[in-house]
Amino acid sequence: MALTDTEDLTQRQVAPRRVTVLGATGSVGCSTVDLLARNRDRFDVVALTANTNVALLAEQARLLNAEAAIIGDPDKRDDLRDALQGSDIEVMAGEAAIIEAASRPADIVVAAIVGAAGLRPALAASQQGSIVAIANKECLVCAGDLVMAEVERSGATLLPVDSEHNAIFQVFETGNASEVERLILTASGGPFRTWTRDEMATASPAQAVAHPNWDMGRKISVDSATLMNKGLELIEAAYLFPIPADRIEILVHPQSVVHSMVAYVDGSVLAQLGSPDMRTPIAYTLSWPERMAAPVNRLNLAEIGQLSFEEPDLELFPALTLARTALTRGNGSPAILNAANEVAVASFLDEKVGFLEIAAIVEETLDRVAIQPIGSFDDFEQLDAEARRVAQTLVKSRF
Repeated sequence: MALTDTEDLTQRQVAPRRVTVLGATGSVGCSTVDLLARNRDRFDVVALTANTNVALLAEQARLLNAEAAIIGDPDKRDDLRDALQGSDIEVMAGEAAIIEAASRPADIVVAAIVGAAGLRPALAASQQGSIVAIANKECLVCAGDLVMAEVERSGATLLPVDSEHNAIFQVFETGNASEVERLILTASGGPFRTWTRDEMATASPAQAVAHPNWDMGRKISVDSATLMNKGLELIEAAYLFPIPADRIEILVHPQSVVHSMVAYVDGSVLAQLGSPDMRTPIAYTLSWPERMAAPVNRLNLAEIGQLSFEEPDLELFPALTLARTALTRGNGSPAILNAANEVAVASFLDEKVGFLEIAAIVEETLDRVAIQPIGSFDDFEQLDAEARRVAQTLVKSRF
């Protein structure tokens, strides 16, 4: 992980930090906007982007007095301009406009565009050398070598927003990485933790998105139900922290209070705890290396009473094994994994395939698509397109 001088960062915080939010209308984006709105004296908003939600984007842009609002769907440019009529907010539309917004000078860019679509904007944000608060784990999963090379070249600072990686970051002694024995990513287990395979075979999209602890978008909620989300986080952690992949473990923790742990060679295990609210890790990245107040429920361990942990069931949740295998293979295999998963999850949400078929489609795609190294963005796009084509063919064969 690239880190810049904290003393310089602290001095820069005397003036309001300039912030861009990529994917402002999504779950993480809305939580970020909430924090920015509560701390108007600490932040100036450079740009907000969204894919299609014109009404919410316009509302957010007015609330934060953003310099620019960008909608991904070019056909909605006029709708956004009408919604912001009478303001001085610049209006843009299209993928190129989002990338341009990510490239604008800012102290921090929150990269929260869901899925592989967030990769190019995240790369653009990294190129300007600012802090990139990365909430899109797919960026590192799809093209981790590309992203990390750009971060190194530009001197950018990459801060993890995912609650698990943010937790590790808070207790990881960067200067003593050789003394870290293992990383432990915690997983809630999702809504089907206690279900049988037969029960999961009939699971509906509504049941899969009903996460027991977190309020998240539909796609990431399904990933949590299959535990693919944890598999993607495993791959992300391997890029973020200088620890071999075989020393990164996953532990099911249904209460979602211990967000992750770092075990050291002396037997110490350091953990970060908190209520399951994404505004805590987002606040930490927005104010790092300082801390800022967040309007989250305070943790009451006496009220919770008990914290439990268990090993994940790899037979019921094969996505974890698929992710670890993809990470071990390398050379674009994680990009294939991600593309196939995005296709399979979208098909499940559209009720074209069953819940158990998500992992099956991912596994078959991994077997059918030839692995190749990703040395450029074009390499990624070609491999991603091929994986999606194969996955779509597998979906069609099932209905």
